[in-house]
Formats: sequence, C-alpha cells, structure tokens
Amino acid sequence: MAVGKNTIWERFLSPVIGSLIDNERLRRYADSVDWEKQSDRFRRDDVVIPAYYSSQNFHGISGGYLNYNAAITYDPITQYVTPPNETWVRQELIDAIRVKPRRILDLGCGTASTTLMLKQAFPQAEVIGLDLSPYMLVRAAHKAESTGLDIKFSHGKAEATGFPANNFDLVTASLLFHEIPVTISQAILQESFRLLRVGGQVLVLDGNQKALRQLGWLNDIFEEPYIREYGAGSVDAEMGAAGFTAVNTKNVWWVHQITTGIKAIFVADGTKHSNIRQCEPTAQEDFQIFPSPAFDTTA
Repeated sequence: MAVGKNTIWERFLSPVIGSLIDNERLRRYADSVDWEKQSDRFRRDDVVIPAYYSSQNFHGISGGYLNYNAAITYDPITQYVTPPNETWVRQELIDAIRVKPRRILDLGCGTASTTLMLKQAFPQAEVIGLDLSPYMLVRAAHKAESTGLDIKFSHGKAEATGFPANNFDLVTASLLFHEIPVTISQAILQESFRLLRVGGQVLVLDGNQKALRQLGWLNDIFEEPYIREYGAGSVDAEMGAAGFTAVNTKNVWWVHQITTGIKAIFVADGTKHSNIRQCEPTAQEDFQIFPSPAFDTTA
C-alpha cells in the first residue's frame, strides 16, 4: 500500500497496523483475482467519476479507492481504526433501524461490511449496495458470495443513483460522509429523500462531529481530505434541510455518531407526521453478526 509522504500515518501507524495484518494472505487473495476483468462486471460507462473522488488520496492510499489495492487493504485496516470494535460500531446502525424494510439501499457500500449485516438482519429484504469504485464492488461481491448472501451491487454516485423515486424503505450510509465535501453530503441526503417511500428511514453512521472539532490534530493522520469540513458541519442540519423529520443524532462510543431521519407524511393541514413503522422485536441471535465483517479476506 502506497502512503502519503511525511505523515504520522506513514511514519508510525502504517508500520504498526501493517505488523498486525497477514500480508501474505492478502497477497494470495490479490493474485487470485483478475481485477480488471471482474471490475468490468460492475463498471458503467455512464458513470462519470467526480473530481472530488478521483483527484484525492484516502487513508493515505495513492489513487484513493480507484485501484484494487484499496479494496484489498480497506477491511484489515478499518478494523483497527474503528474503535472500540468495528462490528460493535456497525451493529449500532442495525439497532437504530425503526422500519420494516422491503428494499434497502446502502450508499457508498465499499467492501460491503455494513451491507452484509443489513442483509442478515433483514433476510427477506432486497438489499442493494452502491459504490463509485468498481474494485471495491468486486471485493464486496466476493464477501457476499462467500457468505451465501443474495445482495445486488451497483456502480454509481450516491448523490445521483439513477434509481426510481419512492423506491426504498431504508437508505444507509456508513463511514462515507467524512470522505466527501459537505456539498456532496447535502446532495446525498436530498437524493435519499427522493429515493425513500413515505415513512422510510435514512441512517448515517460516521465520526462524531463534535469530537472531531476538538481533535483537529487527528485529521492529519489518515490523509482524509474532507474530514475537517465534515467535522465543522452538522449532519442533523443537513438532514433537516433535505426535508427529513424526527432527526436525531446519537453518540456511539464517543468517537462515532448515528444520525437518523424519517420521510414524513404531509397531512391535510400541511403539517408533517412521521409515520415510523416499528420493527418487531428480534432475538439477538437472529442477527447472526459476523465476528469481524471487515477482516475476512477470503474470496
């Protein structure tokens, strides 16, 4: 993995985390895949990669997510930089779902760690993962296939998905907003509002914005080009501006947050009513959560 020059990540964190990763296993997996051929299964010619995505390095990886190295290294690294436990953090999003979804869209799905958990939590629902990187979608598809989960993956922009309006009951985005400009996150929430049926729910899991404002020095570690802009903003306000009601942000392990909103019903007098269709109680064992959804590197 190529990393940025003279960063704390390059000088300290990358060597430390690198020592905890089975690099030989990753290399075998990488060599077993024809990345260009398999990424062509997902790559759409009508998807124009925006400059905010293609011109930046993310997590210190040269070329950002538009190369197969990112797809290989994302999972083993993310488990170490999502305290206190990546599975616990992603489970908080699952636990915050208050609808009975028939169709779920996971925006910026990456390698599908959250997408897999969504399908396990709601096995009867149609689940779609969307991402701008066809290489990440190759890795996501391998993980879904290896676990026997029927998930559809689509190449596209979260701010302009191309899906029909009023077509989903649940839209999610995990660890996405800190990696995009605020103008794009606003556009994504507007697109989510368009995509959701009335009474549908949107959920955004990401870094705790209040904590990030107090820990500016951390922003220099991981070469995240938009994290300062994200930390200075408010997903609450953006969600409200997009038209969602019952907007609420919950702190998760202090360093993360989950923001939720509902596409409300407009009643006769013009006011909004949040028709939240409550989930039936589900036994914890029914979730069958992976011990570490991000770490499995088998095809």
